[in-house]
Amino acid sequence: MKKWLVAVLAVFVLAACGDKQEASPENLQKTIDEGTVGFEMMGDSIEEATDVPEEEKNNIISAFNEYIAAFNEKDLERYKNIISKNATGFNYDEDIEAVSDVFNQYDVKRTAEDITIVKYSGEEAQVFSNLKTETKEIDTGAELSGVGRQVTVFKKEDSWKVSSIYYIGSE
Repeated sequence: MKKWLVAVLAVFVLAACGDKQEASPENLQKTIDEGTVGFEMMGDSIEEATDVPEEEKNNIISAFNEYIAAFNEKDLERYKNIISKNATGFNYDEDIEAVSDVFNQYDVKRTAEDITIVKYSGEEAQVFSNLKTETKEIDTGAELSGVGRQVTVFKKEDSWKVSSIYYIGSE
């Protein structure tokens, strides 16, 4: 029974990573090596980007918190508003469909800690967090929790929107 919960947990954490190829460890390492992700996800040291204007920092962190809150509250409309329709890491329509299915079948609570902007340009921001995910299947009551490290990449559109996600679970 726990095997299916592990698979479901991966869907929750990577819901915005509709491109399964991008979520593979090999492609994640390639992305890190190419400098797309702003830090080494396996390292212990997380350094905050120093060139983020204070107002933008507040906007980016608010967007990240909205992304987590919309998911935790199963608010599909709020979730749709924080996800980019022009994302680089997933297909918008497929992501919305997958998240809708998750909302209907599970209670999920994500708790983010150590939220840090690790890379910033005027058009893109990368937000690191240690993420704890607690999952409960509605029909059976089966529960599972997991922890990992996530980088949420935001693109500046009319506001900051989630464009891709990189996640590595902890053992």
